[in-house]
Amino acid sequence: MKTIIHVNQHVIKENNKTGKRDPVLTVKTYKTNTYANEVEIKGDSKIVYSHDKPLSCGARVWIETQGEVIIIS
Repeated sequence: MKTIIHVNQHVIKENNKTGKRDPVLTVKTYKTNTYANEVEIKGDSKIVYSHDKPLSCGARVWIETQGEVIIIS
């Protein structure tokens, strides 16, 4: 199953502004969105920069993998 991982810049900015420590990574599959501060990717992966075709959430840089993704936090 393809998994996409990206860093949510809006959460980083909000954390800096408020002192919160909300998770900044979004781990997306076709059926779930999981939030984390640390993940481990088992297997091959690639980093994608797509200026002209961002993800629906607006991310232009993300990691794609078919490997297992372990949520650490």
